[in-house]
Amino acid sequence: QVQLVESGGASVQAGGSLRLSCVVSSGTYTKKCMGWFRQAPGKEREGVAARRPQDGTTHYVDSVKGRFTISQDLANNTLFLQMDSLKPEDTAIYYCAARSSDSWCYNPLGRFTYRDWGQGTQVTVSS
Repeated sequence: QVQLVESGGASVQAGGSLRLSCVVSSGTYTKKCMGWFRQAPGKEREGVAARRPQDGTTHYVDSVKGRFTISQDLANNTLFLQMDSLKPEDTAIYYCAARSSDSWCYNPLGRFTYRDWGQGTQVTVSS
């Protein structure tokens, strides 16, 4: 069974930076879409950033464009989310997600695109 393990969440002040990591325990994800989602209390889980290897594109929700960067270390099966210029509204639990097949991801930021999920890591940004 595939395991996704996130780390890197912390409490920071507004304007600070964090780097989240997601290690995939097994399988090869070079051709599978992978993404980061977040869920704040009382809100729906939201797609934040995603990679679509089939065409080499990255995708971001408007609220994080220019501040967050998704990247992947294929050799070590690790997905990263670099978060800069953090704002209080970025406070949430952040989840790593992976698609189960190599098929095309029509909606890289859609939660139903992904089958495998990590347990989440808490990010808290104070003003």
